[in-house]
Amino acid sequence: MTGAQTAGPVVEVYWRPGCPYCRMLLGRLRRSGLRLREINVWEDRDAAARVRAVADGNETVPTVFIGERAMVNPSVRQVLAVARGEQAPRAWWSRRVPEARSRRPTD
Repeated sequence: MTGAQTAGPVVEVYWRPGCPYCRMLLGRLRRSGLRLREINVWEDRDAAARVRAVADGNETVPTVFIGERAMVNPSVRQVLAVARGEQAPRAWWSRRVPEARSRRPTD
């Protein structure tokens, strides 16, 4: 952490070597000014267990904790929102698509 980083919650990022998603998320979060704690799940058994506890028994990384709030494979936007105390935006793939209007056959 640098002196330029802002006060706020510590963002714990659980990662593993070779994970491209971890590298991408960490790169952007490092530039965000958030206070980060980076934990390698391959070097810390307790960290791996914490990830499994919130990821249906899987060691899915990146997993981010802000306080007791856990986010599995979050976007940068989601992490930033939660760090600011806001509701995390839903991932684009989990958004509901409006149902198509049914058409009645005309006589």
